[in-house]
Amino acid sequence: MILVTGAGGQVGRELLRVGAIRGVRILGLTRAELDVSDADAVHATLAAHRPTLVVNAAAFTAVDRAEAEPGAALAANRDGPAHLADACAALDIPLIHLSTDYVFDGTKREPYTEDDATNPLNVYGASKLAGEDEVRARLRRHIILRTSWVFSAHGHNFVRSMLRLAQQSPALSVVADQCGCPTPAVHLAVAILDIAEQLRWGRDDAWGTYHLTGRGETTWFGFAQAIFELLGRLGMDPLPAVRPVTLAEFHTPALRPAYSVLDCARIHATFGITARPWRSALFATLRTLRAEAAPAIL
Repeated sequence: MILVTGAGGQVGRELLRVGAIRGVRILGLTRAELDVSDADAVHATLAAHRPTLVVNAAAFTAVDRAEAEPGAALAANRDGPAHLADACAALDIPLIHLSTDYVFDGTKREPYTEDDATNPLNVYGASKLAGEDEVRARLRRHIILRTSWVFSAHGHNFVRSMLRLAQQSPALSVVADQCGCPTPAVHLAVAILDIAEQLRWGRDDAWGTYHLTGRGETTWFGFAQAIFELLGRLGMDPLPAVRPVTLAEFHTPALRPAYSVLDCARIHATFGITARPWRSALFATLRTLRAEAAPAIL
């Protein structure tokens, strides 16, 4: 049985959905059911359920809010992984832990590999890097999976933000000089379950850090253009005008890396997992949102 923390988030929800399709036994726990920053609760939960694998999809992901609430970010993103790693070590359970491209500073101009130096620019990135370090220090049998720009039909993400803002204004300004790779949550869920299957069959040579994102780098502006182009095909009318702006013009509390494309070669070489194009999944996500016809979104 796989235990998933943060089951109410984007990746957690997709893990439960894809796992059900595959017939995989998954126990998904939301933050209300297990707050990973509570060490006693983490140890008691793992001891009670004795999973064969833990997937930590719990995180404080509000990048700008983290600047004002560093304690909350560190509790979820550093202390939570530390508690999970300790509990897993005590029970000899492997851990897959999700991390982020924001551990890098964006000064590189070619895709970041797992061995590149980290240098986060904001509290969120620093808290996620601290969580990685805690996992590495406390648990040998771990996989840290860095990803970026996650989206799905649920939760807080850029796709849903664009749809919401399009209802409020006929023109949107979107950053055009920050480059990365959108990643469908469903692709992450499939990859995690594929890795879990390989671990189930006794692989003990693949622990460490990996990158996995959607294939195809773009900017937030390019991402927005793709969203509204596809919505146009789905019949959305009128479509908002999208204007490119720079990071310098778009003032936010947290600094962000201008370039955070991740090199995904290692995960392919080790597990046979290939980064998949994000555009087809984006179309499926938008179809889902349109089919739901939530007035607040479409």
